[in-house]
Amino acid sequence: MTRERWRVRVYGKVQGVFFRKYAQMTARSLRLTGFTQNMPDGSVLNEVEGVLEDLERFVQWAHRGSPAAQVTRVEVEKALPLQGDSDFHIRG
Repeated sequence: MTRERWRVRVYGKVQGVFFRKYAQMTARSLRLTGFTQNMPDGSVLNEVEGVLEDLERFVQWAHRGSPAAQVTRVEVEKALPLQGDSDFHIRG
């Protein structure tokens, strides 16, 4: 199966609501690698790498987010260069 890497940026009330922890749990359950990180503008940036079906499931999850999140917008950028991460990490 072909692997891809996508950038998934999530906007709304997504910081201070355990979004990154839930992103990590979701990504790991889908066998995705990459990272999640809070951004200065209040959004959360996720880079996820895996097979297409699992990437699509992560994007579906991102539209809901963690239980306390209020997602207003999700932007997806596809076809990033593969990084070959070994796990899914939380960054700053």
